[in-house]
Amino acid sequence: MKNLRSILLALTVLLLATAAQAQTTNVKASIPFDFVVGNHTYSAGEYTVKSLSQGSAAIRIDNADESEKRMTLSIACQKGQPATQTTLVFQRLGDNYFLYQIWTEGNSLGREFPMSKAEVKIARNYSKPELVIVAANISH
Repeated sequence: MKNLRSILLALTVLLLATAAQAQTTNVKASIPFDFVVGNHTYSAGEYTVKSLSQGSAAIRIDNADESEKRMTLSIACQKGQPATQTTLVFQRLGDNYFLYQIWTEGNSLGREFPMSKAEVKIARNYSKPELVIVAANISH
């Protein structure tokens, strides 16, 4: 009986981990400042940020007026507790904002963007970036 419980518990944990990894990112936000992702600068405005497929590292960033559409790569990140709301997290270095992470409400797994060469260069002049959080909505 103990072995059966152990096996069932292990299978449940495995299924939950697989479901968590398979989630997609699909959020919409109004960003009030210009920002950088990778080597591209985006102007302030309404954006949709979404993964191309479940668990995909490729993220598409679209401006609502369709003037900007780009793809970039991201990596998975995790925190101890599920996010209480859907947010985009930016690192501010002086007057420059860099998209850092995406979190969706109810998930402890998010997406993180690697630092670009420009961000690394600018970061040398600052002791610590300020985190700026922009509320977002899950888009369907």
